[in-house]
Amino acid sequence: MPRVISLILGGGRGTRLFPLTKSRSKPAVPIAGKYRLIDIPVSNCIHSGLNRIFVLTQFNSVSLHRHIYNTYKFDPYGGGFVEILAAQQTMEHESWYQGTADAVRRNIPYFTESHYDLVLILSGDQLYRMDFQDMIRTHQENKAAVTIAALPVGEEQATACGIMRIEADGRIVDFEEKPKTPEKLDRVRTDPGWLTRLGLEATGRPYLASMGIYLFNRPLLVDLLRSSDATDFGHELLPRAISTHRVQAHLFDGYWEDIGTVGAFHRANIELTRDDPPFDFTSQAGPIFTRPRFLPCSRIIGATIKNSLICDGVVIGRGSVIENSVIGVRSRVGENVTIRETYIMGIDIPEFPHHRAENRRLNRPDIGVGAGSVIERAIIDKNARIGRNVRIINQAGIEDSEEFPSHVIRDGIVVTQKFANLIDGTVI
Repeated sequence: MPRVISLILGGGRGTRLFPLTKSRSKPAVPIAGKYRLIDIPVSNCIHSGLNRIFVLTQFNSVSLHRHIYNTYKFDPYGGGFVEILAAQQTMEHESWYQGTADAVRRNIPYFTESHYDLVLILSGDQLYRMDFQDMIRTHQENKAAVTIAALPVGEEQATACGIMRIEADGRIVDFEEKPKTPEKLDRVRTDPGWLTRLGLEATGRPYLASMGIYLFNRPLLVDLLRSSDATDFGHELLPRAISTHRVQAHLFDGYWEDIGTVGAFHRANIELTRDDPPFDFTSQAGPIFTRPRFLPCSRIIGATIKNSLICDGVVIGRGSVIENSVIGVRSRVGENVTIRETYIMGIDIPEFPHHRAENRRLNRPDIGVGAGSVIERAIIDKNARIGRNVRIINQAGIEDSEEFPSHVIRDGIVVTQKFANLIDGTVI
């Protein structure tokens, strides 16, 4: 088997996920109540037998570093590791990473100091489950120089993705980054008949989108990076590789969500609560790993809960109603609270009686959700203090706004800031 090194890109600013990325990088954003986005690609690598992993970081990286350090520890005999490669000033470079390709270029010494045959490049902000050994087989069987994971999508999604056109044998012959015009879309449209013969149900999805998962022959990747000043894979490096080498599509038709916007992030979390979720964290076919916390069982006191995920260490008061929601670790929900289609990220450090006495003295709410509050279609970031009888319902029906000190509204979803403090009776 080839020796593979995995590089996970985790340095982006994540501006479209603000304020969730105000103090953390995108891969460090909590998902499903107890995980971080970075856990997805790392877990996929481990289940695929790829246990040599570098995570490239840059922006707001402290919490991501802490999570990786506390989560991924390998025994000294297997040779596995998950290591941080943080952006740094060197004698050759004094600036920040200028893009995805530039980030990999700056770290060439770390994946060339040992003999690796292939370099697997992954994004740190996607939700999916994939066996990368299948992709490695596609790469080897077709004697490819580069292999790109490809997902069939419709026209609406195609305008936001890198789109590839393939030949009947799966070779990529054209690549267009986020095609907007009818002419560009038509140029990269793939014959649905080919996709059907290749085993995909392509009805209404005649475009092949890059999933941001790339497998390179290591010598070629180093040559492409060193022989140009390209800063981005999609816009620059991949079109160049397609013109000079065999670039193969690895077709994938499972669940995949690019967590790029608040709307997509909220939808991905709420979909986890369905009877048959499109992505199942409880699946034993490749469980997702995360930091062990050793928390007690959740305590639910006479509440009504429907289609929801309740994480460890949660306390829910009498008479509360929770529907289609995710309640994160250590959350505290008071009596007669209503929560619908909401993701409450939870609490990092619990409060004890002397903390609550201090809250009374300072006239501030306890951490958690106070009695009688109503929260609908919202994301409550960590350690929020939601007072009694607070209503977070987007009462004005605002689609997008950043003019409020305690929260923003994106895609119609109210997102509170981390450590938000909403006094009793607040209405949003």
